[in-house]
Amino acid sequence: MEYSASVNKLAQPLVKALLDNAAALRIGVEQLKNGCTVIDAGIQVPGGLESGRIIAEICMGGLGKVSISQRAYTENWPLSVNVTSSNPVLSCLGSQYAGWSLSHEKYYALGSGPARAMATKLKEGKQEPVEELYKELAYQDKAESAVLVIENDAIPPIEIVEKVAAACNIAPSKLTIIVTPTSSLAGCVQVVSRVLEVAMHKAHALHFPLENIIDGSGSAPVCPPHPKFVKAMGRTNDAILFAGQVHIFVKGADEAAQQLANDLPSSTSKDYGKPFAEIFKQYEYDFFKIDAMLFSPASVIVTAVESGNSFRAGKLDNALLDQSFGA
Repeated sequence: MEYSASVNKLAQPLVKALLDNAAALRIGVEQLKNGCTVIDAGIQVPGGLESGRIIAEICMGGLGKVSISQRAYTENWPLSVNVTSSNPVLSCLGSQYAGWSLSHEKYYALGSGPARAMATKLKEGKQEPVEELYKELAYQDKAESAVLVIENDAIPPIEIVEKVAAACNIAPSKLTIIVTPTSSLAGCVQVVSRVLEVAMHKAHALHFPLENIIDGSGSAPVCPPHPKFVKAMGRTNDAILFAGQVHIFVKGADEAAQQLANDLPSSTSKDYGKPFAEIFKQYEYDFFKIDAMLFSPASVIVTAVESGNSFRAGKLDNALLDQSFGA
Protein backbone atom coordinates (compact mmCIF):
# COMPACT_ATOMS: atom_id res chain seq x y z
CA MET A 1 0.00 0.00 0.00
CA GLU A 2 1.38 3.42 -0.91
CA TYR A 3 0.28 6.76 0.50
CA SER A 4 1.45 10.26 -0.30
CA ALA A 5 -0.68 12.29 2.13
CA SER A 6 1.01 13.74 5.22
CA VAL A 7 -1.31 13.17 8.17
CA ASN A 8 0.64 15.66 10.30
CA LYS A 9 0.45 18.39 7.66
CA LEU A 10 -3.27 17.78 7.08
CA ALA A 11 -3.96 17.93 10.83
CA GLN A 12 -2.26 21.29 11.40
CA PRO A 13 -5.24 23.48 10.35
CA LEU A 14 -7.33 21.56 12.89
CA VAL A 15 -4.70 22.13 15.59
CA LYS A 16 -4.71 25.83 14.69
CA ALA A 17 -8.51 25.88 15.04
CA LEU A 18 -8.17 24.56 18.59
CA LEU A 19 -5.52 27.13 19.48
CA ASP A 20 -7.31 30.07 17.85
CA ASN A 21 -10.61 29.24 19.57
CA ALA A 22 -9.31 27.94 22.89
CA ALA A 23 -11.45 30.25 25.04
CA ALA A 24 -14.66 29.49 23.14
CA LEU A 25 -13.92 25.76 23.23
CA ARG A 26 -13.08 25.93 26.96
CA ILE A 27 -9.70 24.28 26.54
CA GLY A 28 -6.37 25.22 28.09
CA VAL A 29 -3.15 25.99 26.21
CA GLU A 30 0.30 25.91 27.80
CA GLN A 31 3.77 26.24 26.33
CA LEU A 32 6.36 24.19 28.16
CA LYS A 33 9.90 25.44 28.82
CA ASN A 34 11.19 23.40 25.88
CA GLY A 35 8.67 25.05 23.54
CA CYS A 36 6.17 22.19 23.22
CA THR A 37 2.52 23.29 23.12
CA VAL A 38 0.24 21.30 25.41
CA ILE A 39 -3.54 21.49 25.00
CA ASP A 40 -5.66 20.53 28.01
CA ALA A 41 -9.09 19.35 26.87
CA GLY A 42 -10.59 18.42 30.23
CA ILE A 43 -8.13 18.25 33.13
CA GLN A 44 -8.18 21.78 34.58
CA VAL A 45 -10.77 23.08 32.12
CA PRO A 46 -14.27 21.92 31.08
CA GLY A 47 -13.59 21.26 27.39
CA GLY A 48 -16.70 19.97 25.65
CA LEU A 49 -18.33 18.11 22.80
CA GLU A 50 -17.02 20.41 20.07
CA SER A 51 -13.42 20.29 21.23
CA GLY A 52 -13.74 16.50 21.33
CA ARG A 53 -15.06 16.49 17.77
CA ILE A 54 -12.14 18.54 16.47
CA ILE A 55 -9.64 16.40 18.40
CA ALA A 56 -11.20 13.28 16.84
CA GLU A 57 -10.55 14.74 13.38
CA ILE A 58 -6.97 15.53 14.44
CA CYS A 59 -6.59 11.90 15.55
CA MET A 60 -7.65 10.86 12.06
CA GLY A 61 -4.87 12.90 10.52
CA GLY A 62 -7.18 15.26 8.68
CA LEU A 63 -8.38 12.34 6.54
CA GLY A 64 -11.72 11.86 8.30
CA LYS A 65 -14.81 13.88 9.11
CA VAL A 66 -16.56 13.72 12.47
CA SER A 67 -19.96 15.25 13.18
CA ILE A 68 -22.29 15.22 16.17
CA SER A 69 -26.03 14.92 15.70
CA GLN A 70 -29.27 13.80 17.30
CA ARG A 71 -30.34 10.40 15.98
CA ALA A 72 -33.01 7.92 17.05
CA TYR A 73 -31.39 4.59 16.27
CA THR A 74 -30.90 3.76 19.96
CA GLU A 75 -33.83 3.85 22.37
CA ASN A 76 -32.52 6.25 24.98
CA TRP A 77 -29.28 7.84 23.78
CA PRO A 78 -29.87 10.04 20.72
CA LEU A 79 -26.65 12.11 20.78
CA SER A 80 -24.30 10.43 18.29
CA VAL A 81 -20.96 10.85 16.60
CA ASN A 82 -20.80 10.13 12.89
CA VAL A 83 -17.44 9.32 11.30
CA THR A 84 -16.47 9.02 7.63
CA SER A 85 -13.17 8.54 5.85
CA SER A 86 -12.33 8.01 2.20
CA ASN A 87 -8.98 6.63 3.29
CA PRO A 88 -9.97 4.59 6.34
CA VAL A 89 -6.85 2.42 6.58
CA LEU A 90 -4.38 5.31 6.70
CA SER A 91 -6.73 7.58 8.65
CA CYS A 92 -7.67 5.00 11.28
CA LEU A 93 -4.70 2.64 11.55
CA GLY A 94 -1.99 4.98 10.30
CA SER A 95 -3.05 7.85 12.54
CA GLN A 96 -6.03 7.43 14.90
CA TYR A 97 -5.15 4.09 16.48
CA ALA A 98 -3.67 4.40 19.98
CA GLY A 99 -0.58 2.32 19.32
CA TRP A 100 2.35 4.24 20.82
CA SER A 101 3.13 3.13 24.37
CA LEU A 102 4.64 5.98 26.41
CA SER A 103 5.86 5.74 29.98
CA HIS A 104 8.10 7.50 32.49
CA GLU A 105 8.23 6.43 36.13
CA LYS A 106 4.56 6.21 37.22
CA TYR A 107 3.14 7.99 34.16
CA TYR A 108 1.78 5.73 31.42
CA ALA A 109 -0.29 6.57 28.37
CA LEU A 110 -1.00 5.45 24.84
CA GLY A 111 -0.32 7.97 22.11
CA SER A 112 -2.61 8.29 19.12
CA GLY A 113 -2.79 10.61 16.17
CA PRO A 114 -0.47 11.81 13.40
CA ALA A 115 2.82 11.92 15.34
CA ARG A 116 2.80 8.11 15.46
CA ALA A 117 3.49 8.05 11.74
CA MET A 118 6.69 10.10 12.18
CA ALA A 119 8.09 8.22 15.16
CA THR A 120 11.21 6.13 14.57
CA LYS A 121 13.76 4.32 16.70
CA LEU A 122 17.29 3.11 16.09
CA LYS A 123 17.41 -0.64 15.57
CA GLU A 124 20.46 -2.56 14.41
CA GLY A 125 22.09 0.61 13.13
CA LYS A 126 19.13 1.97 11.15
CA GLN A 127 16.01 3.98 11.81
CA GLU A 128 12.78 1.99 11.89
CA PRO A 129 9.19 2.88 12.82
CA VAL A 130 8.44 2.75 16.54
CA GLU A 131 5.39 0.62 15.70
CA GLU A 132 5.69 -2.50 13.53
CA LEU A 133 2.30 -1.69 11.96
CA TYR A 134 3.89 0.99 9.77
CA LYS A 135 6.07 -1.57 8.02
CA GLU A 136 2.93 -3.36 6.90
CA LEU A 137 1.28 -0.09 5.90
CA ALA A 138 4.50 0.92 4.09
CA TYR A 139 3.98 4.44 5.35
CA GLN A 140 6.15 6.95 7.14
CA ASP A 141 5.18 10.58 7.45
CA LYS A 142 7.55 13.51 7.18
CA ALA A 143 6.51 16.99 8.24
CA GLU A 144 7.90 20.10 9.89
CA SER A 145 5.59 19.73 12.91
CA ALA A 146 3.67 16.94 14.62
CA VAL A 147 0.69 16.44 16.90
CA LEU A 148 0.04 13.64 19.38
CA VAL A 149 -3.13 12.91 21.36
CA ILE A 150 -2.89 11.33 24.81
CA GLU A 151 -5.84 9.93 26.77
CA ASN A 152 -4.90 10.67 30.37
CA ASP A 153 -5.96 12.79 33.34
CA ALA A 154 -2.53 14.41 33.75
CA ILE A 155 -0.14 16.40 31.56
CA PRO A 156 2.78 14.16 30.50
CA PRO A 157 6.14 14.76 32.17
CA ILE A 158 8.80 16.63 30.24
CA GLU A 159 10.72 13.37 29.71
CA ILE A 160 7.88 11.96 27.60
CA VAL A 161 7.58 15.19 25.64
CA GLU A 162 11.30 15.07 24.85
CA LYS A 163 11.03 11.39 23.89
CA VAL A 164 8.18 12.07 21.45
CA ALA A 165 9.95 15.02 19.83
CA ALA A 166 13.19 13.07 19.45
CA ALA A 167 11.42 10.07 17.94
CA CYS A 168 9.71 12.36 15.43
CA ASN A 169 13.05 14.08 14.68
CA ILE A 170 11.67 17.54 15.40
CA ALA A 171 12.35 20.22 18.00
CA PRO A 172 9.91 20.20 20.95
CA SER A 173 8.75 23.64 19.77
CA LYS A 174 7.32 21.93 16.67
CA LEU A 175 5.32 19.44 18.73
CA THR A 176 1.75 19.78 20.02
CA ILE A 177 0.42 17.33 22.59
CA ILE A 178 -3.33 17.20 23.27
CA VAL A 179 -4.47 15.58 26.52
CA THR A 180 -8.06 14.32 26.85
CA PRO A 181 -9.12 12.63 30.10
CA THR A 182 -11.47 9.70 29.60
CA SER A 183 -13.83 11.22 32.17
CA SER A 184 -14.24 14.46 30.18
CA LEU A 185 -16.78 15.29 27.49
CA ALA A 186 -14.00 15.78 24.94
CA GLY A 187 -12.53 12.44 25.97
CA CYS A 188 -15.87 10.69 25.51
CA VAL A 189 -16.31 12.10 22.02
CA GLN A 190 -12.78 11.41 20.79
CA VAL A 191 -12.87 7.79 22.03
CA VAL A 192 -16.35 7.00 20.70
CA SER A 193 -15.24 8.53 17.39
CA ARG A 194 -12.97 5.49 17.03
CA VAL A 195 -15.95 3.39 15.97
CA LEU A 196 -14.60 3.07 12.42
CA GLU A 197 -11.04 2.60 13.67
CA VAL A 198 -11.92 -0.44 15.80
CA ALA A 199 -13.50 -2.01 12.70
CA MET A 200 -10.29 -1.37 10.73
CA HIS A 201 -8.20 -2.80 13.57
CA LYS A 202 -10.32 -5.95 13.78
CA ALA A 203 -10.29 -6.38 9.99
CA HIS A 204 -6.50 -6.27 10.25
CA ALA A 205 -6.55 -8.82 13.08
CA LEU A 206 -8.76 -11.06 10.93
CA HIS A 207 -6.14 -10.82 8.14
CA PHE A 208 -8.52 -9.18 5.69
CA PRO A 209 -6.40 -7.52 2.95
CA LEU A 210 -6.18 -3.88 3.97
CA GLU A 211 -5.60 -2.82 0.37
CA ASN A 212 -9.13 -4.04 -0.41
CA ILE A 213 -10.76 -1.58 2.00
CA ILE A 214 -11.60 1.52 0.01
CA ASP A 215 -14.06 3.56 2.08
CA GLY A 216 -15.97 3.51 5.34
CA SER A 217 -18.26 5.23 7.80
CA GLY A 218 -19.50 4.62 11.31
CA SER A 219 -21.61 6.03 14.12
CA ALA A 220 -22.04 5.47 17.84
CA PRO A 221 -23.86 7.19 20.72
CA VAL A 222 -22.02 9.72 22.85
CA CYS A 223 -21.82 8.22 26.33
CA PRO A 224 -22.42 10.24 29.48
CA PRO A 225 -19.08 10.90 31.19
CA HIS A 226 -18.27 9.34 34.54
CA PRO A 227 -15.79 10.70 37.12
CA LYS A 228 -14.26 7.27 37.83
CA PHE A 229 -11.74 6.15 35.22
CA VAL A 230 -12.84 2.50 34.92
CA LYS A 231 -16.51 3.46 34.56
CA ALA A 232 -15.63 6.20 32.08
CA MET A 233 -13.47 3.87 29.99
CA GLY A 234 -16.16 1.21 30.17
CA ARG A 235 -18.82 3.53 28.81
CA THR A 236 -16.70 4.74 25.89
CA ASN A 237 -16.00 1.15 24.92
CA ASP A 238 -19.62 0.05 25.38
CA ALA A 239 -20.90 2.82 23.13
CA ILE A 240 -19.10 1.04 20.30
CA LEU A 241 -19.50 -2.57 21.47
CA PHE A 242 -23.27 -2.32 22.01
CA ALA A 243 -24.36 0.41 19.58
CA GLY A 244 -21.57 1.14 17.11
CA GLN A 245 -22.61 0.85 13.48
CA VAL A 246 -20.11 0.64 10.63
CA HIS A 247 -20.45 0.44 6.85
CA ILE A 248 -17.32 -0.63 4.97
CA PHE A 249 -16.83 -0.71 1.19
CA VAL A 250 -14.40 -3.31 -0.12
CA LYS A 251 -12.96 -4.74 -3.31
CA GLY A 252 -12.79 -8.45 -3.97
CA ALA A 253 -15.07 -11.46 -3.93
CA ASP A 254 -18.46 -11.59 -2.28
CA GLU A 255 -17.33 -14.54 -0.16
CA ALA A 256 -14.56 -12.49 1.45
CA ALA A 257 -16.89 -9.55 2.08
CA GLN A 258 -19.50 -11.80 3.65
CA GLN A 259 -16.91 -13.50 5.85
CA LEU A 260 -15.64 -10.11 7.03
CA ALA A 261 -19.18 -9.02 7.89
CA ASN A 262 -19.85 -12.23 9.81
CA ASP A 263 -16.61 -11.99 11.81
CA LEU A 264 -16.56 -8.27 12.61
CA PRO A 265 -19.33 -7.69 15.21
CA SER A 266 -18.44 -7.50 18.89
CA SER A 267 -20.99 -10.22 19.66
CA THR A 268 -18.67 -12.80 18.06
CA SER A 269 -16.31 -12.46 21.04
CA LYS A 270 -16.37 -14.93 23.92
CA ASP A 271 -16.26 -11.97 26.33
CA TYR A 272 -19.34 -10.25 24.92
CA GLY A 273 -22.42 -9.99 27.14
CA LYS A 274 -21.82 -7.51 29.96
CA PRO A 275 -20.56 -3.95 30.37
CA PHE A 276 -16.85 -3.50 29.72
CA ALA A 277 -16.14 -2.25 33.25
CA GLU A 278 -17.38 -5.59 34.62
CA ILE A 279 -15.25 -7.55 32.15
CA PHE A 280 -12.22 -5.44 33.08
CA LYS A 281 -12.80 -6.18 36.77
CA GLN A 282 -13.32 -9.89 36.01
CA TYR A 283 -9.82 -10.03 34.51
CA GLU A 284 -8.36 -8.17 37.52
CA TYR A 285 -7.91 -4.99 35.48
CA ASP A 286 -5.47 -6.65 33.09
CA PHE A 287 -6.39 -5.23 29.70
CA PHE A 288 -4.41 -7.87 27.84
CA LYS A 289 -6.42 -10.76 29.27
CA ILE A 290 -9.56 -9.53 27.51
CA ASP A 291 -10.38 -11.22 24.21
CA ALA A 292 -8.99 -8.93 21.52
CA MET A 293 -11.90 -9.83 19.23
CA LEU A 294 -14.28 -7.99 21.58
CA PHE A 295 -13.16 -4.56 20.40
CA SER A 296 -15.40 -4.01 17.40
CA PRO A 297 -18.72 -2.39 16.44
CA ALA A 298 -22.07 -3.94 17.35
CA SER A 299 -23.47 -3.91 13.82
CA VAL A 300 -21.73 -3.93 10.45
CA ILE A 301 -22.48 -3.74 6.75
CA VAL A 302 -19.83 -4.76 4.26
CA THR A 303 -20.48 -3.82 0.63
CA ALA A 304 -18.59 -5.58 -2.14
CA VAL A 305 -18.34 -2.76 -4.68
CA GLU A 306 -17.53 -4.99 -7.64
CA SER A 307 -20.73 -6.99 -7.34
CA GLY A 308 -22.89 -4.39 -5.60
CA ASN A 309 -23.91 -6.90 -2.92
CA SER A 310 -23.97 -6.01 0.78
CA PHE A 311 -23.71 -8.23 3.82
CA ARG A 312 -24.99 -7.35 7.28
CA ALA A 313 -24.21 -8.91 10.66
CA GLY A 314 -24.51 -8.10 14.34
CA LYS A 315 -27.11 -6.03 16.17
CA LEU A 316 -27.54 -3.20 18.64
CA ASP A 317 -28.17 -4.06 22.29
CA ASN A 318 -30.16 -1.32 24.00
CA ALA A 319 -30.43 -3.20 27.30
CA LEU A 320 -26.67 -3.54 27.73
CA LEU A 321 -26.17 0.03 26.58
CA ASP A 322 -28.62 1.30 29.23
CA GLN A 323 -26.92 -0.84 31.87
CA SER A 324 -23.52 0.61 31.00
CA PHE A 325 -24.68 4.22 30.69
CA GLY A 326 -26.47 4.18 34.03
CA ALA A 327 -30.01 4.63 32.76
